[in-house]
Amino acid sequence: MQIAILLFDGITALDAIGPYEALWRVEGYQVEFVAPEVGLKRTRHGLGLQAERALAELPAPEVIVIPGGAGVEAQLGDPRVTDWIRRAHQTTRWTTSVCTGALLLGAAGILEGRRATTHWLSHARLADYGAEPVGARVVEDGKVMTAAGVSAGIDLGLTLVSRLAGPRAAQAAQLSMEYDPEPPFGTGSPRRAPRELVALVRARAAAGQRPAPDDGDGAVSA
Repeated sequence: MQIAILLFDGITALDAIGPYEALWRVEGYQVEFVAPEVGLKRTRHGLGLQAERALAELPAPEVIVIPGGAGVEAQLGDPRVTDWIRRAHQTTRWTTSVCTGALLLGAAGILEGRRATTHWLSHARLADYGAEPVGARVVEDGKVMTAAGVSAGIDLGLTLVSRLAGPRAAQAAQLSMEYDPEPPFGTGSPRRAPRELVALVRARAAAGQRPAPDDGDGAVSA
């Protein structure tokens, strides 16, 4: 089983590493990090991930995983990436994305008429590619699987393992990862977070800013 995870400058690291951590745990799965050219790709804030295979070396992997991040915008205009996704999709068993990686699937013409999800800040953009936005952690439509923002990539990886190797293999991978989340706050979704916090995150994202230390006591009602 050959699985290709795309890397690029400006990637969100967990978008790629979350699925990787689930998928490599299955015996016989070969998980490759790929890019238009071999080399180090860095997140927006400097963390490096190594692409060890060029896209041209893996024209027909059985699974592709397309992460998101700020660097997606540059990839939307790179035909080396969108053409590879389009061609690979013709023979994949699963074509998948995490977070704003869904926009690259859209740019490759794969989301037309499909249900899909992405990071909540980019949901409206799915419709630009003919997709039906769905507010869920993981959405399957045919052989296309999309995940919501960042941490949802772990859910996508485990769902993929379940579809490819069976529920028991996925359950074993989840236990091996000790993926049993108990988040400290109930603010992981805009449906549950206070409106003022959603507005703050939306504004900071639009300005290209990270969350800042609390000005006051840091109290947020869950």
